[in-house]
Amino acid sequence: MSRVERVMRWGSRPGAAGRVERVLRVLHDDLWTWRADPLPPSVWLRWFPHGIVCLAALGVLLGDAAQLNDNAGVDPGFAFLIALAQAGAMVCALWRPVAAWWMSMAAMLVGAFAVRAEMVAEGYKFTWPWTAAGIIAHLFVLLLLALRVRTRVTVEVLALTALSTYVMQGLVGGLSYQPTGQLAAILFAVVVVLGTALRGRREARRELEQQTSLTAEERARRTLLEERSRIARELHDVVAHHMSVISIQAQVAPHLVENPPDELKENLAGIRQNALEALTELRRVLGVLRSEHPDVPESSTATAITGTAPHAPQPTLDRLDALVENTRAAGLTVTTEASGVRRPLPPGVELSAYRIVQEALSNVLRHAPGATARVHLTHLPIGLRVVVSNTRPSRTPPPSQGAGHGLLGMRERVAMLDGSLTAQPLPDGGYQVAAFLPSDTAALTDGDQPTDHFTEDDTP
Repeated sequence: MSRVERVMRWGSRPGAAGRVERVLRVLHDDLWTWRADPLPPSVWLRWFPHGIVCLAALGVLLGDAAQLNDNAGVDPGFAFLIALAQAGAMVCALWRPVAAWWMSMAAMLVGAFAVRAEMVAEGYKFTWPWTAAGIIAHLFVLLLLALRVRTRVTVEVLALTALSTYVMQGLVGGLSYQPTGQLAAILFAVVVVLGTALRGRREARRELEQQTSLTAEERARRTLLEERSRIARELHDVVAHHMSVISIQAQVAPHLVENPPDELKENLAGIRQNALEALTELRRVLGVLRSEHPDVPESSTATAITGTAPHAPQPTLDRLDALVENTRAAGLTVTTEASGVRRPLPPGVELSAYRIVQEALSNVLRHAPGATARVHLTHLPIGLRVVVSNTRPSRTPPPSQGAGHGLLGMRERVAMLDGSLTAQPLPDGGYQVAAFLPSDTAALTDGDQPTDHFTEDDTP
């Protein structure tokens, strides 16, 4: 069976047409494109590679035009156009390498046929099918292409370049010329291998940098989780234990006194209730500290993990009355006021406002015994203003064992919402904490942005 018959039989097998169609589709998708792929600037000398390519393109333009005209006898205008196409392909390869390869191949084929016509007519002996300048131009194009496209596309381009060279030199042929096909094919293969190796090295370096960055982030995240777990253990072992003891003692204390008065029972019940609420809040904080994704809302995390809703929802302004009642039960006289039209507020604003009032009233209880407090909420179109003030204390406060983190925590909450907070003594000897919590920072304008100073209406 001859070779032709074997090829024809292979082509007639089922699925052969499908394979050929798939190959042609792959070539079409890879090579028939005008996709931009700009060459990035160099790290050390920003545009030095671009300047080198443009300077080499100018040399190809002048040298190839002179060779085609003087040595091959091609018309000067036509020779200039061929040289311009080859030089333009080099510059185009800086931005669109695949399109530049098409341009360079077209210039080579047109120039080869033009030189071949002169060989037939006049018998000139000239380098063919690739001119010296054409080889240089195509080397630049292949190098720039191999640096930026996939290896498969580079191999396809090299194969088609070699095939076109073989067809021109081996099948079409000419008279009295110096063949350059073999040398050009070898040089093109060397350049493609070099460009592919440089591209692989660059990608490997980029992947290594990404892996190093991910490793550093993972190490930092693991360190943070370990530190949060340690804090959670300390809170659970120390604070939660003491709060549980307080709750149990407050529950047992009325039974240790014969006929305890109602006021004592009420105060002890308030102490136990506050201890239980503190335990609930502490459990929620411990859950956040032990969570791997603290930024995810607790409700969604708990639901996704356990299938149930969390036991302790975040407090909002709706629970402010209960907070004030607990504070009154502790012996502090508190009055509340609200002005403006109440609007729906983001959960972060509601929680921060509640915590600011809670911490401010706790500070009054600790540092201003005998004083009276006032809580004033002002609902504005752009946010919420919270003012907690107290009068002069009637007696000297006892020494405090706290670390003074209350104001710091309030400032941090306000800063997270891009708000403002002031904490300052009043002329009458009292103290005032005033905060503004914007409900939508995007809606604030220069004229609406509040300052850290409040009017005299906020002073008791």
